[in-house]
Order: sequence, then structure tokens, then C-alpha cells
Amino acid sequence: MAAPHQAALLRGLPAPMVSVVLGLAVVASSISGGLGGDSGAPFPWDKVRLPEHVIPLHYHLLIHPNLTTQTFTGTAAIDLTVTRQTSAVILHSKRLHVAWAAIRAQEARVLEQQALEQVALLAAEPLRAGHNYTVTIQYTANLSDSFHGFYKSTYRTQEGELRVLAATQFEPTFARAAFPCFDEPAFKARFSVKIRREPKHLALSNMPLMKTVNINSWLVEDHFDTSVKMSTYLVAFIVSDFKSISKISSHGVNISVYTVPEKIDQADYALDAAVKLLDFYEDYFSISYPLPKQDLAAIPDFQSGAMENWGLTTYRESALLYDPDKSSASSRLWITMIIAHELAHQWFGNLVTMEWWNDLWLNEGFAKFMEFVSVNITHPELKVEDYFLSNCFDAMEVDALNSSHPVSTPVKDPAQILEMFDDVSYVKGSCILNMLKDYLTDDVFKAGLVQYLQKYSYQNTKNEDLWNSMTNICPTVGTDKSEQQGDGFCRRNQQSSSNAHWTKGETLDVKAMMNTWTLQKGFPLVTVTVRGKNVHLQQEHYTTGTDSHSSTGYLWHIPLTYITSKADTVQRFLMTTKTDVIILPEEVEWIKFNVYMNGYYIVHYEDDGWDHLINLLKENHTAISNNDRASLINNIFQLVRIKKIPISKALDLTLYLKRETQIMPVLQGMNELVPIYKLMEKRDMDDTEKQLKEYIVNLFKDLIDKQLWSDDGSVSERMLRQSLLLFACVRRYQPCVDKAEEYFLKWQKSNGTLSLPADVKTAVYAVGAQTSEGWDFLLSKYRQHSFSIDKSRIELALSFTRNKDKLQWLLDQGLRGDIIKTQDLPHIILYVARNPSGYQLAWTFLKENWEKLVEKFELGSNSIATIVTGVTNKYSTRLQLAQVSHSE
Repeated sequence: MAAPHQAALLRGLPAPMVSVVLGLAVVASSISGGLGGDSGAPFPWDKVRLPEHVIPLHYHLLIHPNLTTQTFTGTAAIDLTVTRQTSAVILHSKRLHVAWAAIRAQEARVLEQQALEQVALLAAEPLRAGHNYTVTIQYTANLSDSFHGFYKSTYRTQEGELRVLAATQFEPTFARAAFPCFDEPAFKARFSVKIRREPKHLALSNMPLMKTVNINSWLVEDHFDTSVKMSTYLVAFIVSDFKSISKISSHGVNISVYTVPEKIDQADYALDAAVKLLDFYEDYFSISYPLPKQDLAAIPDFQSGAMENWGLTTYRESALLYDPDKSSASSRLWITMIIAHELAHQWFGNLVTMEWWNDLWLNEGFAKFMEFVSVNITHPELKVEDYFLSNCFDAMEVDALNSSHPVSTPVKDPAQILEMFDDVSYVKGSCILNMLKDYLTDDVFKAGLVQYLQKYSYQNTKNEDLWNSMTNICPTVGTDKSEQQGDGFCRRNQQSSSNAHWTKGETLDVKAMMNTWTLQKGFPLVTVTVRGKNVHLQQEHYTTGTDSHSSTGYLWHIPLTYITSKADTVQRFLMTTKTDVIILPEEVEWIKFNVYMNGYYIVHYEDDGWDHLINLLKENHTAISNNDRASLINNIFQLVRIKKIPISKALDLTLYLKRETQIMPVLQGMNELVPIYKLMEKRDMDDTEKQLKEYIVNLFKDLIDKQLWSDDGSVSERMLRQSLLLFACVRRYQPCVDKAEEYFLKWQKSNGTLSLPADVKTAVYAVGAQTSEGWDFLLSKYRQHSFSIDKSRIELALSFTRNKDKLQWLLDQGLRGDIIKTQDLPHIILYVARNPSGYQLAWTFLKENWEKLVEKFELGSNSIATIVTGVTNKYSTRLQLAQVSHSE
């Protein structure tokens, strides 16, 4: 089989051209390829990146989508400047049928290079350096059937009427599928957008509406204000029948939430959260939000969680809409974090943008990091600090593979760029920023961020620009200005914060340290050996891969932290060599490194080091923090994976969990133990599987029995309840099953009108789905539900059936998209693959529908990664390896 991206190109062969009348278009499907008369002419450019000597200044866009024919027409007039004489303007275009083009009103020949997604406008006379020009392009296209570019989305009203809307998703390289453009982040420009629509529809774009002009009795044209200078991937427009609610922030920004009319009563929470968060960011960054409005729109069909378009952020419905009577605590937390992420982007990503996609993490890592900083202040009741650590554990699992990549890594083509949108860019980026904040102290770190944003507003940056901003900050807290060196570096005080100090003065060369974390993949394993007062340290590359040679040559500058049995004050030591020694003031019984697990590394304690820590957990586990307990659980199982420690010792550590009550250690214990159980389940190791299941359930039995079947308690208590009850019911813990069956039968008898506690719904649905009658009833409720969170719960519950025909039906319907939305298909495949009765079905489905999946979700996207890793994640035999390696 041809490589998937090559196959996708082959499917886009030229289609018959159509005549164009501006305002109307009938476009053949998947139009691309050479243009008439010029298809044989040589294309004047052969690189993926555009030339740098033609620079866009201002786009004037007129877009007219036809929601009936599901096509659109457009005119793009682009003001640009030329820095070197040229005879051609090269810009991006993807599946756009260019009808006519001109440079300064003189018609220009148009060539297309499909493989590079570029068009060339050939000028009648050379364009001279130092002069400005305007190019005008008229074109038509289909509204996309995927989730990228300018695409169609649909929903049904409560009466069953199908309604169509059009929305955009341009990041990273799909603005070119909506209008010809210089579709690279460094080509920032202003945008003036006009949209033609039917009077019954509403149009939205990045900027406020200035006026509406009547074109005729059935068509109007909205004129939006000119934008600030921004990258093409941040442009957005929507044509729909949405309704909205609005508030004015304390800084005078008009904030609105848009959704389909029947769900507008679910928008209040998002609006209140957005107001709080936008106000927080303006104060925290000391930079005003530069636009007069900020819209948040819930799109019925949306592939990712959300998108940070400047002034018009877009979301999955489940990532924005909240019903206090139906939504769980985890839903509230997720919605708040997603909004926080996208609004953080209005500064990190929009105001200051990475120069190229190799530094995507400067956008995404910061936004992920700021989720926790902002929500911790604006919504303290959510206790988001409890969940940051689990993100880092997830990133480490990916980052430990041979196939991982550095946070900053070279990329060229669109497929490679899409692959950057992963846990390494997002989550590892946020984790190393958190480590840096802990190293520099909060005040120094924040001051560096503010300087970075102020210095590079409306510009593009690289890694080193951030590190230089951090290095050159010398505020009064945490560093000593009197010790500033001639090179601009600052030297840390011995007392850098109230509860911690450094064992030696450190020069704040942030760039040297952080380059070791961003320019090489993976993370270090630090081995600790205690000999009396001497603590011997050794670092190496932690990897779960089989290529041992790939681990040589790695060296990190590791900001180590530790506490001991004799001192709970955090001690710090910057390790910059392969080996080092710390001399303690006295001998200790135990030592724990990576305090609170603020560092992005794991630790192995040689000799009896682990035994002392295991005894500590068994005797007095609250002597160390929740995060420290969770990190010990994680680290010891990571060491089992690379055969540094026998699994018996890891299981010995987990025995203390019978007394654990805090969410982070409990969930981490389940996260480490359940996958082992599932592996035994898929290998048909019945006896071992049964014993391990009994062991896991017994560890958490007392805690499970204490759970209330209600929505009472703090957010952390509610989230722990949701996880524990689902875990127990799916593992057939009888007291849990009995209670869930009781609730399900009452709910079924009421024909679904009985109000179930939100936090126990998933467990109740999962038990109900075990019978054919219950499964069918859940499906009937799924068809009727308009509340997206409840639909997500039912999708998960339906996947727990052991009936293979029903599992196959879920897969087929997810692809078809008429009952289960195709946006949910990646998760449906993942759910089915986790089921012992379904993982072979999921693998067969993946092979048979690969091209359809790539066409819908785009090769390299996070959705495709979710599908592939979800299906193959627990493959562990040579036969399964051979199947994956030789699949065609």
C-alpha cells in the first residue's frame, strides 16, 4: 500500500472544471490538480516553506458559503510587500478551484503544485523590491466533509429537523483550504473579513461586526472590523443559527457564548468562567487583552477539544456546555480547564507566536501550564493542583518510547506538523515549565513571562527568546542583584524561598539548562545510592525501548530536590554531570528525591533505599505529601518496566494503598495496576487475571464501600467517587454491581425520567449495558439525548458489553455518523479496543477502514494517534507485533 499521505494525494485527481459566477458555485468534489492551459508549465518553486521575499500585510476576504449546496465562493485580495525582485507570488492553496487571479488588476497566470499545496501567480512584469502590491484571487470550493478547513457541521433539533452550519478549523495548515494565503505562522498580517449569508443565519468572525449590507432579498453581507496582526491559522468564521448570552468583563471586554438554540441554557457556567479567567490573565500578564470581544462557540461537530482562534474560540459541545443538574464534577473541571487553556492562548500563541511549528510547545506547553495556574486562582474549589501530576505521568509514558521526539524538533510537511500536536508538545512542555518555575521561584518565573510577552508582542519567537527573557530577569525575590554578573546572569541567594534553599549558589543560565530538556527527547532516570552521609547520584536516559545504543550521549541539567527522615525542608542540587555526590550533614533513615514530583525525572533508590520508603508508606504514609506518594507508585512501576526492580517489590509498595484516601495516590495505584490486569485478560491468563483482579479490588475495597451514591462532597471527593465506582462495577465487585443494578432498574422503569446522581451515572450505565435489554434501552436514550456529556457516558457504557455484534455496530455507526457522530469515532474505537471481546474487532476495523479514517481525520492528527495507539497499546505477543508490522 502507498504511504497514507501519498494515497490521499492520489485520491485528489483533477476533476472537470466548472464555470464560475461570483456569489454562486457548483464545485466538483475534491477539486485539485493542475489548472487548464498551465498544467504542463514548470512550477517556479520546489520547497515546502514559502519564499521569504514576498510578505503579506493585509488580507481582504469575502466568503460566501452556500449551506444548501454545501459549497462556498471566495475572493481574497492580499496587500503585500516585496523585498527582492521576483516574477512570481507563491502562496498556499488546498482544494480551491482558482477561477481568476490578478496582480495590481492585471490578470496573472496561475500554476498549481498540488503536492506542496501551493499556487504561483505569474506577473506580467517583475515585482520590484521595496514596492507594495495587491493580488486578487477568486475561487470556489466544497465545504469540507472532514473537521479541517472550512467545513460543514450538522445537528438535529428536538423536533428532528436537520440543520447545517459552516465552521472553520485552520490550525495548523488548513487556512489554505478556505482562502489562498501565506499559511505559515511567521507571516502575520491583518484581516478584514466580509461574509455573505442568508438573513436567517448569523455570521461570526474574529472581530466585532461593523455593519450588515443587503445584497438582495435573500442575501446579506456582514462586514467585520479589521483584526490585529496575526497568523493565518488563527482566522475563524462561522455561519449558523446560534444563539448567545453575554457579559462585560471588569476590563471592558464583551464576552459571549454561542451555541445551538436549544442548548443556550447550558452556556451560563462557561460564560462566568470565561469572564473570571480573562480578567485573571490580563492582571497576571500585565498586558490588556487587545480585542474588544471574546466569543466562545460550541460546534456540534468538532475534532479536537477546542481551538484558540483570536477573539472567537471554538469548542466541542462537551468541552463548553455545562448543566449543573446533569454534569459531573469531572465535567466541570474539564470545561474550566479547556476554557483556561484557550484563553491563555490569547497571549501565548496569539499575541506571541512560535516562528515555526518545531516550537509548537511555546504555544501549547504554556497554555497547558497556565490552565493550572489560572484555575487554581479563579476556581480554588476545583483543586486543580491534584491533577497536574497525572498529566506529567501520561507524558512520560509517551516520552519513554524510542519513537518520542524532542519538545523542539524539526518538521516540514503538514503531516509532520500535525504529529507535533501530542503529549510531548502539550504536557511535557507544561511539566518542564513547572519544573523551571520551581527552580527559579514563582516571582522570577512570572517576571520572565511578562518580559517575554511584552518584548515579543505581535511577533514570532524561538526557544532561545524565552530562555533569554528568563535568564535576564533579576527581580528582588529569589536572586541577588548585588551579585549580577557582567554577562547579565543573576546568582541565586542561598535562601531563594521560605521553605527551601540551594546547597550551592547557582548561576541562572536558564538557556543552558533548558536546552537539555527541549532539544533532546526523553527524560532522565536518577539512581540514588546512600553510603553513610554520602549520596551518590547517577543519571541516564530512561527508555522502555529496545535500542540501548539510542540512550547513550544524553545529559540533562537536573534541578534535583530532596527531603530526608531528618529534615522536611526541601533541599536543592543542580546536577549537570553524569555522576555527582551530595554530602549530608548527618546520616538518615530514608531520602526522597523529586519533592512533590515538580521535576520531570524519575528516581531509583539502590540497595535498601526502596525498602526504607516502602516501610515509611506502610507505617506513616502521611509523612510525605500526596504527590510524593503518587510519584513513588509511578516510579517503582516505571522501574519494573525496565527490569530494574522485580514486580514483587512494586506490589509490596501498593499494599499501603488499603489505608490511602487521597485522590492522586489512589488513582495512580489504579493506573499502574489495572493495565497489568487488562494485559492478563487479553492474554487469556485466567488464573493470574482472577488473582490480580481480586488483589486490586481488595486494596480499594474499604474505600469503595465508603463511597456515597450521590453528588455530595468536594470536587476531589466526587471525582474519586466517580472513578472508584466505575472501576468497581466494571470489575464486577458485587456490592457495587447490586447498587448500580438497583439504580438502573429504577431509571429504566421511569423511562429515563428519573434523575440519577451525575457522578454515578457512568457506573450505573456500565452495569445496565451488560444485558441485551439494558444495552438496547441505553441506545434508545442515546438517540433521544441532546446533552453531549450524557451521550459520552452512554457511549462508554455501551462499549462494555461482551456482545461482539453490538461492539461491531458501535464501530460501524461511528464511521457512518448518522447516530453516533463521527467526531466520537476515535474514542469509540479506543473503548472497543479496551474490551477483551472487542480488541480484535477494533484491529480489523482499523485495517479495513484505514483510508476512510485518514481522509476524515488527517494523517498525523491526534485522532489518528488515538486510534492507532488505542488499538495496539496492549499488544504484547510476537504474533501481534507481526500483524502490526506487516499490515497493508
